[in-house]
Amino acid sequence: MKVLASILCLLPLALHAADASFPKHAIATVHPLATQAGIQAFEKGGNAIDAAIAAGLTLGVVDGHNSGIGGGCFFVIHAANGTVTCIDGREMAPAKASRDMYVINGKLDDEASKTGALASGVPGYLKACAAAQSKHGRLKLADVLLPAADIAEKGFPIDEVYARKLAATAAKLAKFPSSAAIFLKDGKPLEKGQVLVQTDLAHTYRSVAQNGIEWFYGGEFAQKTAAWMAANGGIMTAQDFSGYKAPERAAIRSKYRGYDLITMPPPSSGGVHVAQILNILEHFPIRHFRASSRVHVITEAMKLAFADRAYWLGDPDFAPVPRGLVDPVYAADLAKKIDLDHSTKVPSHNMPPNWEGDIFGKHTTFLCTADAEGNWVALNQTINTAFGSKVVIPGTGVLLNDEMDDFAVQPGVPNAFKLVGAEANAIAPGKRPLSSMSPTIVLKDGKPVIVTGAAGGPTIITQALLLLTHIIDDGMLPAEALAQPRFHHQWNPDELKIEKSFGQETLSQVMAFGHKLAQSERFGACQAISFDPEQKLFFPANDPRVPGSADGK
Repeated sequence: MKVLASILCLLPLALHAADASFPKHAIATVHPLATQAGIQAFEKGGNAIDAAIAAGLTLGVVDGHNSGIGGGCFFVIHAANGTVTCIDGREMAPAKASRDMYVINGKLDDEASKTGALASGVPGYLKACAAAQSKHGRLKLADVLLPAADIAEKGFPIDEVYARKLAATAAKLAKFPSSAAIFLKDGKPLEKGQVLVQTDLAHTYRSVAQNGIEWFYGGEFAQKTAAWMAANGGIMTAQDFSGYKAPERAAIRSKYRGYDLITMPPPSSGGVHVAQILNILEHFPIRHFRASSRVHVITEAMKLAFADRAYWLGDPDFAPVPRGLVDPVYAADLAKKIDLDHSTKVPSHNMPPNWEGDIFGKHTTFLCTADAEGNWVALNQTINTAFGSKVVIPGTGVLLNDEMDDFAVQPGVPNAFKLVGAEANAIAPGKRPLSSMSPTIVLKDGKPVIVTGAAGGPTIITQALLLLTHIIDDGMLPAEALAQPRFHHQWNPDELKIEKSFGQETLSQVMAFGHKLAQSERFGACQAISFDPEQKLFFPANDPRVPGSADGK
């Protein structure tokens, strides 16, 4: 389905994202310097895993409001030998964390989970990178850390997105002298085009390159963080760092219209619900629907999945997350609940099969890489909201995350993204908060052909979902698929976030189904790579809504 009106408003931005093709390798990220770092890793003899880590570490410098080594990540890797590896680098709650830690004098202090010393979980990013590279990479961690350190030390001009987020967060950053010293000048946030220099972060990167990740998890960085926390009312300790693990988890595998999907399992909710929604859509010929009917049916499927997310999803080491959520039989039952003519109220979660026994084991950025040998990487990384906890640990340049807000700080209380959760996502020591990150690799006839993921809180799930429907159902290449208008429904609040680029006629028709619209100019940031087995060409693309780049060779 190709509706000209749907892409007109994005056309000027999409021109740079034309369908360039490359035979050897490809990469797509949200920043040109990160894409360049990935290409340089390829040129040094690295593979897609090395390139992804190089790009990710560079994003920690040039896109630090979204991600960095003070945060966490999920890796989904398809190696050249066919091995699939999912690495959980999600942050962990400190050992002194407790279910009601944000209830003070009987009243919830929900700002404490977003800003300051109590907002951060133990970072897992470096531990996950080291695990991925040691298992599947060719280069050393130092090979990809040092070029990023050079950028941090020399500085780079910030772009419009960085400047806008910095301006919106400046008042909170100003509360912490170490943060203000980096991101503010004479008390004012840096503006577009001004050079951001991060000498302490450069020193940290070089220290890790020279001494290994133990410098971070068992040495100087852990000690400096523990000391700052103790002096500022925090609970994170050096022992929390030394005890951090980045486990491998079994991938979620599902099917959609003859394709095989590999997605991240819990504590990612994204993998579960991308698979669940696609399972539901398998029962509808959405390719042949008019635009408004397609939006309606997919929205109804989103509502059913997000209602399940609010109740069932959490860290599988603590909560029994049922595998039945991605059962095709369950999806068929959910599909029957969708009225093709009217929006239907979803009062609460549904009950997947075998929910008591068959369980999954005991603000963000996305990038993707691929090479001709068959190595593919989907990497989501985050520090949560813009500039995370707003705390830079003095002398390190490292901005800590505010992932504690991704827990249900109190069951039923919305977080920064208006998501609610139940006991499955309540705070507990050593527990990992639920995430919407949705790194996904798609196979056809056993070979990878698509990799995608996104940034943007809970819209990550729906962005990845829509991208896949445009490629698989509509036969689009990534650049065209990314230029299509988006929509998102997360069950609570009961409103449909939708881009105005659909056009007034379609928006009116969607409203006629009974949906409450929250119209948006644009939202999200999705990246993708597809592969044409016949031409043996990669087609990488970055989202036209944000600065970024896609490249290859």
